[in-house]
Amino acid sequence: MLKKINSILKKIIKEIKEFIITEYKFLISCFLILILFYYPVNYYIVVGGGISDVGKRIEVEDSYESLGSFNMSYVSQIVGTLGPYLLSYIIPTWDRESADLYKYDTSENIDDIEMRSNLSLLSANSNAIYWAYKLANKECKIVDTNIYIISVISKYNSQFKVGDILLEINGKSFDNLVEYQNYIQTLKEQDFVKVKVLRDNKEIEFDTKLYSENGRIIMGVYLQTINEYETNPKIDLKFETDESGPSAGLITTLSIYDKLTKGDLTNSLKIAGTGTLEADGTVGQIGGVKYKLLGAEAGDADVFLVPAGENYDECVKIKEEKNLKIKLIKVSNIEDAIKKLEELK
Repeated sequence: MLKKINSILKKIIKEIKEFIITEYKFLISCFLILILFYYPVNYYIVVGGGISDVGKRIEVEDSYESLGSFNMSYVSQIVGTLGPYLLSYIIPTWDRESADLYKYDTSENIDDIEMRSNLSLLSANSNAIYWAYKLANKECKIVDTNIYIISVISKYNSQFKVGDILLEINGKSFDNLVEYQNYIQTLKEQDFVKVKVLRDNKEIEFDTKLYSENGRIIMGVYLQTINEYETNPKIDLKFETDESGPSAGLITTLSIYDKLTKGDLTNSLKIAGTGTLEADGTVGQIGGVKYKLLGAEAGDADVFLVPAGENYDECVKIKEEKNLKIKLIKVSNIEDAIKKLEELK
C-alpha cells in the first residue's frame, strides 16, 4: 500500500514539475514576444509601397464620373520595435529609417512625429480643397482657421505639446498667422503671456515666457494653420485612420478637380502620383519616392506623376535601371499637372 502511495506521489510531483516547466517556458516565450514587438527603437521599418484609389475617399455632391482613377502612392511603414528592426536585417525588401530624420527637435518622440504627420494630412487636404475648387471656379470660403503647434523647441522649456490648438494669448484670438505675428512682435523678450490651448478636446491655460531670436519675439514653437472650408458643391473627405502625411496632396487635388469638372481628366487611365501641395499651389518634394514608384508599377498604373527636381531625377534613374513600363510625368505646380494630363488626350 505504501509503495502505491509513493508511486502516486512521485507521479503527481513529476506532473507538477512538468507543468511548472511548461508554464515557465510559456512565460519566457510571452516575455520575449513582448520585448520583440513592444520594445521601441528609434526607427521606422519600410516594408514596401503601393497605390490606392484616392477617389474612394472623396465624396463630392453631384460629382462627375471618370473612366480611369487617381491613385495615391504610399509607403508602408512599421513604427519601430525590436522585432521588426531585427527582421529588417534578414528580409531583403525591408529597410530602416532613423526616426531622427522626421524630428524637428531632438526632444521629440515617435508620438510627436505621428501627430505632426496626421496634421500634415489635414493641411494637405485643406490645400487640396482650396485649389481644386478655385481652379474649377466653384464656391469655396473659409469658415474656420485653426493654428496648431507642430513642434516645440526644447531649449525654451515651455508647456506646449505637439498637436495643441492655439486659442488665445492674453485673451486675444487670431484668425491667421499674420495676426499672431503682428501681435507677438508688440511684446518684449522675457515677458510672460497667458496662453490658452485646446488639447485632447480640453481647454488648458498656462503662462509661458517669450524669447528673442534673430531680432524677432517668439514663443519657442513652430506653428501651422489649417483652414476649414464651406463649399458648393459640398465635399467630404474620408481617409483611413492609418493614413497620414502630406504626400497625397497633389493626387487628392486632381481627384477633387476631376469630380468638379466635366470631361475625364484621367483619360481612362490608371494614374498614380505623389507630391505635396503647398498653399501657393506648388508641388513639393517627398521622401520614399523609390518605394512609391515601384508600388505604382506593381499596381499596374499607367502614369506616375512626380515632383520636378530631385524626385523626378531619382525616378528616371530607377525606371532605366529596372526597365519599368510606367510613364513618368514631372510636375511643378497644380496647374502644370492639370495641363499635362489634358495633353495626354
